Amino acid sequence: MLLYAVFAVTAVTGANSVYLASITVLEWLGRQQGTAVSYQDHFYLGMFALHVALGLLLIVPFLLFGVGHILAARGRRNRRAGRIGYALFGICLALLLSGVLLVRLEGVIDLKHPTARAVAYWTHVTCPLAVLWLYWLHRLAGPRIRWPVAGVVAGLTAIVVAAMVLWQTHDPRTWHAREPAEGPDYFQPSRVKTADGNLIPARSMMMDEYCRRCHPDAYEGWFHSAHHFASFNNAPYRATVRETRRVALERDGDVKAVRFCAGCHDVVPFLSGAFDQREFDDIGDPTAQAGITCTVCHAITHINSTVGNGDYTIEEPLHYPFAYSDNPILQYINHQLVRAKPAFHKQTFLKPLHKSAEFCAACHKVHLPGELTHYKEFLRGQNHYDSYLLSGVSGHGARSFYYPRQAETNCNGCHMPLQASNDFGAKPLDGSGQLQIHNHLFPAANTALAYLRGEDQIVAAHQEFLQGVLRVDWFGVKPGGSIDDPLLAPLRPEVPTLQPGSKILLEAVIRTLTVGHLFTEGTSDSNEVWLEVTATSAERLLGHSGLRDEWGGVDRGAHFVNTFMLDREGHRVNRRNAQDIFVPLYNHQIPPGAAQVVHYALDLPPDLQTPVTVDVKLQYRKFDREYMQWVVAQSQPGDPPIRDVEPGQPYVNTLPITTLAADRIVFPVAFPVVGAAAAVVNPEREIPAWQRWNDYGIGLLLEGRASGGKGELRQAAEVFAKVEEFQQYHGPLNLARVYFAEGRLDEAVSAANRAAAYADAPAWTISWLSGLINKQQGHLDNAIANFRSVLKDRSPEIIARQFDFSRDYEVINELGLTLFERGKQFRGESRRAEREQWFREAAAEFERTLQLDSENVTAHYNLALLHAQRGDEAKAAEHQRLHARYKPDDNARDRALAAARRRYPAANRAAEPLVIYPLNRAAAAP
Repeated sequence: MLLYAVFAVTAVTGANSVYLASITVLEWLGRQQGTAVSYQDHFYLGMFALHVALGLLLIVPFLLFGVGHILAARGRRNRRAGRIGYALFGICLALLLSGVLLVRLEGVIDLKHPTARAVAYWTHVTCPLAVLWLYWLHRLAGPRIRWPVAGVVAGLTAIVVAAMVLWQTHDPRTWHAREPAEGPDYFQPSRVKTADGNLIPARSMMMDEYCRRCHPDAYEGWFHSAHHFASFNNAPYRATVRETRRVALERDGDVKAVRFCAGCHDVVPFLSGAFDQREFDDIGDPTAQAGITCTVCHAITHINSTVGNGDYTIEEPLHYPFAYSDNPILQYINHQLVRAKPAFHKQTFLKPLHKSAEFCAACHKVHLPGELTHYKEFLRGQNHYDSYLLSGVSGHGARSFYYPRQAETNCNGCHMPLQASNDFGAKPLDGSGQLQIHNHLFPAANTALAYLRGEDQIVAAHQEFLQGVLRVDWFGVKPGGSIDDPLLAPLRPEVPTLQPGSKILLEAVIRTLTVGHLFTEGTSDSNEVWLEVTATSAERLLGHSGLRDEWGGVDRGAHFVNTFMLDREGHRVNRRNAQDIFVPLYNHQIPPGAAQVVHYALDLPPDLQTPVTVDVKLQYRKFDREYMQWVVAQSQPGDPPIRDVEPGQPYVNTLPITTLAADRIVFPVAFPVVGAAAAVVNPEREIPAWQRWNDYGIGLLLEGRASGGKGELRQAAEVFAKVEEFQQYHGPLNLARVYFAEGRLDEAVSAANRAAAYADAPAWTISWLSGLINKQQGHLDNAIANFRSVLKDRSPEIIARQFDFSRDYEVINELGLTLFERGKQFRGESRRAEREQWFREAAAEFERTLQLDSENVTAHYNLALLHAQRGDEAKAAEHQRLHARYKPDDNARDRALAAARRRYPAANRAAEPLVIYPLNRAAAAP
């Protein structure tokens, strides 16, 4: 009877195993053919649960029968049957043991290492084949097989298969599905989509504690992250979105426009339907406090485009049975199933898209829709993605000043560094053999949220991440005090002696080092990044810029590395009021691998007798006092208290300030007091001298190109000539950039050729620059060859460094423009076919750009022209419409800028093409 029981369970398990194996084989075949189709659904999970249960059920009766059978058969003469029986028993034990190891009984056995699990898996897969063979041999050497029993087995198998087919028809996610009242339009103006167009129950997106059980380290990082506190559990965001909701209600009668925010910040209340409630309780409703949960990110199934604004598709994830149960026993069963069969869990929650920069771009690239602003259909907002994509850091930008040794191919390389972990999903990711996960704190720059929550250790983690990402350098001084005076540089260890009563101009250089996108990015209008400068002599303060007042406000006359954003009336957008964003008065963001020059004027007193010490610090604070003062004022009864706020007292901004970089220089003075000159010691800077010159030249070049200033370009040329003296390719290569900007094309050709002679020069950048020059000189075929070389060449160096310049859509546009010009050279009806061919090729290049950046103004403008030339009026009109949509409204901008220049004197000065910041001021600038 015990044998029959073992046979019965084995029969059902065998049928179940055949089904599971069939699914595995089908999925493997799909992968071989390039179609990664998954057949693992709720039915499959049930069958797997049955497999585990049957396997555990089989252990005791099998052992009882096996041991009893061995004891009973010890004295029998059929030695061959006995030996085969022992082997059969051993293989069965290996089968059962490997199954137990794979199940990973919680608290008892936890086989984590991938190699060990692979050994256990293949043991479990191959043992049944050996069991069948040995059982057949065993019965050949002993009693015959009882075929009536086989019939019973077949019957049981049929029953199991029927049960499987019945279960296959059910998907529990459809049992309570609810379609939005507005249908697909519900999600607009956010670009979020759900896989079936239905709402997603809040509970399925708020399973963080469920995730924590197996992923405690990942959970711990996420819990303290800015993603977790991206919604109404974030006081600054809550204040801003409350205002935006109020404005939308008063203006539109509903809050539909604010869905623009919700698609990335408030996904749980948005997709569950709570966000649209006019009286949404942003404190008491649990969905308001969820933030970007584990499931929100990991349930995304597709990134629909690179336009941002939450353009992703998300679906309610399919969980293992009993995932939502409160019963401890059923919870235990659920977790055991996940641990035993993690492949489906991984397939559901970890996809290739999670390793892509495009995944992050879905929310870290923004445009403001017309529904929100009631102005244009499109206004560009923050955009981490494109500045990263077009940078040398990503390995996709062919025009960078500097390149890393190896490309950082996605955002995770910086913002999800590896950490040692014993989590369920930990793996040896860097070849060290140590189990690791990616850090889910996402270290970056939002020190404010952690500080407001009282988590100083998290503030410290972000501050540690920020160290070394930029540098600031006192590069040179102009003793005459004028921008056109001779430059003494580089400073250190030698420095000039200052003359009392004279005027000097100090040249500071800010350089981005490991930043992979614009600095500062994100909320660049409320991020407070500035240079704090002090000039002292002994205890005497000679000059300053960027100091703070008693309320923590920064001197508005300082140099800020930010964006000064305006509304349509020329008022500063000072409270993250996205509905009013219109145009920047200035934009001081620094590209990746680039530099910015800042000029400071200092008048020295005539009675100066002791050395002059000049300190500069690149300071960062999120957020500025103006914004935080408003946030505090918006606090309502019942809101959580805000750290360091004293009711009835003026707000003091105590948010942490991070010194990103610093530099100090000490100048001796003429006619010093006795012994003062000997005390002046300046250590040599650790930066190579050629690189200091190069960074300074880059800052001047960018300043001159932005403003059209010939003086800055002339000085940049002089600086890069100096770099060339150091035998560095950067000198002639950047000289070629300057000469091209000035229209000195023959000199640009000569400089580019000199750069190309260096073995370590970036061939792709030289090809791009040569293409620009050839195009300008009318050598269009050569220019086309140059641009195609940039986009298509795959040298061993490019491959080894993981570069791929085929995605640099600025170069693609240049190729398209050149092909367009080449086609125009074929005039007349007789050459129409040739002209059409060039135009088709040009259009194809602009279409390639739109695949990477569908909002590209240049591509749409030229496609409109091309289609008009080719007589396709419908396509021409469509691209004209899109060009008008994405093109800035210059006339309206001018009115706002004029008003702002009158209203904000310090910002107006900072917006000038050439800015010299005076250090001798009695008070801070307004």
